Amino acid sequence: MTEEKENELPGEEIGQESRETENEGTTSVADEREELKRSLEEANDKYVRLYADFENYKKITARNKEELLKYANDDLMSDVLTVIDHLELALQHTEESKGPNPLAEGVELTLKELRNILEKYGLVTIDALNKPFDPAVHHAMSQVETEDAEENTVVKEFRKGYKLKERVLRAAMVGVSKKPSKSAASEAH
Repeated sequence: MTEEKENELPGEEIGQESRETENEGTTSVADEREELKRSLEEANDKYVRLYADFENYKKITARNKEELLKYANDDLMSDVLTVIDHLELALQHTEESKGPNPLAEGVELTLKELRNILEKYGLVTIDALNKPFDPAVHHAMSQVETEDAEENTVVKEFRKGYKLKERVLRAAMVGVSKKPSKSAASEAH
């Protein structure tokens, strides 16, 4: 029996060693699992962020493309505005002459047709006269002392302003009212 006990003792020791190795193995497997789990969570987090960034990029790109298409004619419209200005000036000069003027009628019809075409593509005239002064759409060229209009009201239009859809293409050049100064009012009496 002593021989059996001696034989059992080393076996028990081997069993204990293998259990300790198993525990270490279990611990290392659990550690590996935790590490893999963290790594997977990090990769998933990076993926979600990257996907969100990509979706935002797509939205911004689509919005920029839409803006580009919406205002693609911006430069052309700006250049054509000078032609409209010249046609309007020509009409102003022909109004001074009396009687029917076929050339003036032709210029007026041409101007009307040109405006219709440009309006079809989004050109809008800024209505300035008798409106409150708005620096976003008006460019003040002078102040006009008057009691006929409220202060900061557009009373004179030097050059028409235009918008291309919602964007100001060219601000209207205007004269803005102001109340007469007390010294000017007393001099008038």
